[in-house]
Amino acid sequence: MKLIHKKAEGFGDKFALGLVKFLRFFADSFFGNRYGNRAIVLETVAAVPGMVGAVLLHFKCLRKIKNDEGWIKKLLEEADNERMHLMTFMHIIQPSKLERLIVLFAQVFFIIMYFIIYIISSKIAHRFVGYLEEEAVLSYTLYLNEIDQGRIENCPAPDMAKNYWNLPNNADLRDLILVIREDEAHHRDTNHGLADKLREGYQILTDIPAAIKKDSSLF
Repeated sequence: MKLIHKKAEGFGDKFALGLVKFLRFFADSFFGNRYGNRAIVLETVAAVPGMVGAVLLHFKCLRKIKNDEGWIKKLLEEADNERMHLMTFMHIIQPSKLERLIVLFAQVFFIIMYFIIYIISSKIAHRFVGYLEEEAVLSYTLYLNEIDQGRIENCPAPDMAKNYWNLPNNADLRDLILVIREDEAHHRDTNHGLADKLREGYQILTDIPAAIKKDSSLF
């Protein structure tokens, strides 16, 4: 897979990219080449943006009585997909008590931080996720390299992963990393694409179709 990087344009993009690089520094310092443990923390925070964005967009729709054009569902699907990544790696890697504590603090910190960013600027928030997913694609590419070099055991994929991604019965860790990396690439493109639209003046919320307004019996 080709590694794609979205060039930062303007203060918002540079802020989002700088924040991601800042978080990457701590991940590199603590986990090094332990990509399985790194993945657990990564997926812990990666499951936050979709849920936070969906909740805030949901309340914005209610407040302004407007339609979300399907973005709430997309964001919730993204959050659920990232949650499945986390659940899968919890079956493969047994994190230490210290790492579980780091996961807890990382989650609390990230929820608060992303909530504030999204309220200030949804464009910056989605650009941030786009850059975060770029790093995820890179991390999983390095993970694959470690497996191919024999430095990480290519163990069988968990049954829950086989069921979720419809993998064959003989699927292994490498097969699993490939499909997860595809997920992350999709999330990267979706969030960068939405950030681009928002920069161009795109409005997520639109007026509710007249047909729904007229059918007051639904309410």
